[in-house]
Amino acid sequence: MRTTTPSAPARRHGGADGPALLLIAHGSRDPRHAATVDALVRQVAALRPGLTAATAYLDHCAPRIPQVAGRLGAAVAVPLLLNRAFHAKSDIPAALRSAGADLPLAGVLGPSPLLLDALDRRLAGTGLDTGSAAERGRTGVVLAAAGSSDPSADAATRAVAADWARSRGWAGAEVTYASAAGPRVPDAVAALRAAGAARVAVCPYLLAPGLLPDRIAAAAADAGADLLAPVLGAAPEIARLLLERYDEARQAAGAAPTALSA
Repeated sequence: MRTTTPSAPARRHGGADGPALLLIAHGSRDPRHAATVDALVRQVAALRPGLTAATAYLDHCAPRIPQVAGRLGAAVAVPLLLNRAFHAKSDIPAALRSAGADLPLAGVLGPSPLLLDALDRRLAGTGLDTGSAAERGRTGVVLAAAGSSDPSADAATRAVAADWARSRGWAGAEVTYASAAGPRVPDAVAALRAAGAARVAVCPYLLAPGLLPDRIAAAAADAGADLLAPVLGAAPEIARLLLERYDEARQAAGAAPTALSA
């Protein structure tokens, strides 16, 4: 089991820049997961130096929510989740209640234009000229998500793919799921090629490395995809989005949000 400590020291009454940000991640036995979460917390601290940020995990990793929430005092809980599915609707609120932590709970990350920007960044890292309309028009993208038993979460992922294709002018976009019923990467790659895409890029719609991204990478290789982007990871857009959600939750709770550092 991976054991971590909060990425920033927890002060009893939050930081100079408002209540602390309690980042709640799912957790994984894969140590790359916690390393990615730590990197995101460092980016949040760099964007908002006066803000205390700490991490708690639902499963597999330490510290858990009861270990952290009681030491933070005033805080806003921000889930490190892309869609509002079971973890966001049930697991995190239940864990906070069980810990006796009556904290404002921010919304999940998606949807947001910043997620599309992060996808662009990761795809550009493969060598694709994402700034070229001609190159985008020749390239079909596969948005490879974890998948969910919640139909609304899968619908949200499909909406992200449609928005990404429409706003960027990709040759096409398909959604696949790594852990749920539905389209798989080889089917999506074949569909995009049949629709005329000269190049196909597989883009994991996942936040950290682990079993599912590895499964997606293997499927992309087997399917003959031309490009494989890395996970969203500690992209700067994700750190900014975490702060957006934090500020929104503060405002909803009745406290004025502070400005995001440039």
